[in-house]
This record gives sequence, structure tokens and C-alpha cells, in this order.
Amino acid sequence: MLLLYLALSFSGVNATDDIVVVVNHSNDVSSLSKKEVIDIYMGRYLSFPNGASASPIDFPTRSVTKQQFYLLLVNQNEQEIKSYWSRLLFSGRAKPPTEADSAAGAIKLVEQKADAIAYIPRDKVTSEMKIVFQFKP
Repeated sequence: MLLLYLALSFSGVNATDDIVVVVNHSNDVSSLSKKEVIDIYMGRYLSFPNGASASPIDFPTRSVTKQQFYLLLVNQNEQEIKSYWSRLLFSGRAKPPTEADSAAGAIKLVEQKADAIAYIPRDKVTSEMKIVFQFKP
């Protein structure tokens, strides 16, 4: 985790400006709070606040974007998130986000599925999606 922080610090990347949470442009949701994003990504809710089904999309394992997202969202690294999901899966209470095979795969899922929600680098947002949450610096 320290290495990731140092790498980001020296690379000039400002993770709070870089990662945004997006949904398909046809989704009725216009914004989400951090708590609502946490609830969806940590399996507490299976729907958006308006009651519509939510399908969270994760970046591939060991991706820098995934590491940044979970550190910003819940201050946990990827291993801690895996452990969290292992406990939930064992109890049968929830299902983890769908893991995309690549960043392009995550983007494609959001563009194609009205109920998809994903975190992506801001510069990858397309006209087929809208930003519903961004981290504050």
C-alpha cells in the first residue's frame, strides 16, 4: 500500500481527480453520495436509491485503478476487500461486483447495460455514460 501511495505521489497522479463513478446515460440516477457508492460496492444494497437494480463493475485484480478506488472509497487495499468478500460469500449474504476483464471491458459494460455502475478514469468517460460521483480533493 505504501508503494502504491509513493508511486502515485511521484507520478503526479491526483487520484481524487482521476477516478469517477459512472452509470449508463439512460439510467435515471443523476448523482450518488459516497455512502450510496459504498453501499452498492460493498454489497449492502443491490439497487440504486430510486429502487432500480444496480450492477457494480470492478476493474481487474491488481489494477492500479482498482487499488486507488478502494483506498479512496473505504480506505482498504485490494487484499482487505477480497477478505471482506470472502466472509460475505461464506455467509451467503451478498455477491461481489462483476470483475471486468479490462478497463475497456468495464467501459463497454457501462455503455451497454442500463443498470451498470463502474469507477473509471475521468478521461475514459464517453457520451454513453454520466458521472454520478466524484471524490473530493
